[in-house]
Amino acid sequence: MTTPYILVLYYSRHGATADMARHIARGVEQGGLEARVRTVPAVSNECEAVAPEVPAEGAVYASLDDLKNCAGLALGSPTRFGNMAAAMKYFLDGTSNLWMTGELVNKPAGVFTSTSSLHGGQESTLLSMMLPLLHHGMLICGLPYSEPALINTQAGGTPYGPSHVAGADSKRPLDENEISLCLALGKRLAQFAQQLETPRG
Repeated sequence: MTTPYILVLYYSRHGATADMARHIARGVEQGGLEARVRTVPAVSNECEAVAPEVPAEGAVYASLDDLKNCAGLALGSPTRFGNMAAAMKYFLDGTSNLWMTGELVNKPAGVFTSTSSLHGGQESTLLSMMLPLLHHGMLICGLPYSEPALINTQAGGTPYGPSHVAGADSKRPLDENEISLCLALGKRLAQFAQQLETPRG
């Protein structure tokens, strides 16, 4: 039997979403579970995919088994016109077999995103990522206002999940409130996954 883990699955173009994934993974581990960080390849504009089997840097590509066997999921994508990036949507579109067999039912899941501008569609992107997870029967885990960073943030951060404002050049680093909310989501997912695994007598 494999050790329970939270899958931190993301797509990142300029690195901000990848940074968020790393902080969420830290939160998962602080919450007492292993974090498995994975990414997805960019969608190719060729007739067939041309991405290498292993990325040159960063996390390795996710497999359906990574998703099937996880105890919980943190799903992240930059915003593309108020929606998740095509690469993440393409990966999720290939999960029908997991849906048919109910592999993800009752597992906790959370979402995270990064945008260039403050009102660049963060909340609609987070909501768009929740939709396929709801169809899979996952239990959506947001962020409560008991997290002080949710009130104090002047940049990213929503009750729907952690977010980040990367700036017009996509180079603004995560600030302390954005990092705090990433850690909080990771901890919550780990805690809920452990509670859901507890046998009911």
